[in-house]
Amino acid sequence: MTYVIGADCVDVLDKSCVQECPVDCIYEGARAMYINPDECVDCGACKPACRMDAIYWEGDLPADQSQHLDDNASFFSRPLPGHVAPLGCPGGSANVGPLGVDTPLVAAMPVREGGLDPH
Repeated sequence: MTYVIGADCVDVLDKSCVQECPVDCIYEGARAMYINPDECVDCGACKPACRMDAIYWEGDLPADQSQHLDDNASFFSRPLPGHVAPLGCPGGSANVGPLGVDTPLVAAMPVREGGLDPH
């Protein structure tokens, strides 16, 4: 089991969750944050730290957010746009920094008014 970042993070990138993660498994895309399911130790420290209430334990993910479970995992298991290989488990987000790309699901979402400017 793992934690998942849902739609309420898109175009916000608050990053309060990153500071609380003891294993550095929360990575930054262009418009959203992603939890690496293979690096997450299920401690739950990220959930109360998220000011957007965008983080869910996968068993508590609301039905309207269910696509984000596979989407968070695909950020690591499938090549991202502009990359030839999957990100995999690089051993923490500090090792790679902001990646500047998102999964096709997040990239296709409408830009949140008042959110980030993705360009």
